[in-house]
Amino acid sequence: MIYHGLRWVNGIALHWFYRDIRVTGRNRIPVSAPLLIAVNHQNALVDSLIVGWVVPRRIVMTAKATLLNNPLIALVFRVIGVVPLRRVSDEARESNGPPVDRSRNFGAFEEILNLLGKSGAVLIFPEGKSHNEAGLEPLKTGLARLALQARDERSIKGVTILPLGLVFEDKGVPGTIAGVHVAEPIEMDSWPNTDHVALTEEIAKRLRAVSEEAGLPQPEASVVRESKNSLKERLITIAASWGRLTHQLPVRVARSIAVKRSTDADQPAMLTIMFGIGFVLLTYAIHLTILGALVHSFWISFLYLAGLLSGAYWAAFEQHPRHY
Repeated sequence: MIYHGLRWVNGIALHWFYRDIRVTGRNRIPVSAPLLIAVNHQNALVDSLIVGWVVPRRIVMTAKATLLNNPLIALVFRVIGVVPLRRVSDEARESNGPPVDRSRNFGAFEEILNLLGKSGAVLIFPEGKSHNEAGLEPLKTGLARLALQARDERSIKGVTILPLGLVFEDKGVPGTIAGVHVAEPIEMDSWPNTDHVALTEEIAKRLRAVSEEAGLPQPEASVVRESKNSLKERLITIAASWGRLTHQLPVRVARSIAVKRSTDADQPAMLTIMFGIGFVLLTYAIHLTILGALVHSFWISFLYLAGLLSGAYWAAFEQHPRHY
């Protein structure tokens, strides 16, 4: 319940920064198979948010363990379920210090394998880091080793690797377009060998085809909608207009602050979402405080809050196909 609620908010908040999120190959996303989602990583935490929005099933995310040093992020990770992974670069390595601990992610790998055994879906960034380069960085072998271990040691049937490529018109500029290309999945039941290097190369090949070699997706086919004169369409138009009226100022302020405070191209979108949620909640609090002082009615205040949330939804999605 919490995950689906956060996903709903996430979809709206992403559209506060990006004008559209276009997807190709959506029908390739397995509905129930044990799933490892391999994604290129060029936009920090926003990449995880976009994947969480696009993939219609619950996914467990992985992230670098150093993020747990932030108490707020650590709390969010516990709530939504994030598996922390330690990178070699995160290990303290002094010139005369101990060697890198090769078993540092043993517990995390066990947790991921247990999730796959329950037909779960796990998001992994095989490049191992977020970056600003146009091309795909060399992939780490951890994802391939996990897939082979799940199949060969845990005897988990149906394990699938889904390469998913993210492309951006200009990731740090508000009002631009983000794209998602879903590649042909790799079904481990039919993968012919146990060579994790060969499997990593195949993942890289498919991921490269839907990221650095792919352009922005074309707009999705327009959804056939009822006449603008229908009652339903008029209500949607009113709700969207109300949403723009009540959310335009806090979102615009959030965007402005985010762009000014950003020192890297992968910061504006994430900061817009963070500041935007904070300013929108503050706006809601002000609205409800004023309304409560005027009418002294819980139910009227509740209905007003529902109207604010409905307006936020339709302001974001009036012109976009919606997929939940």
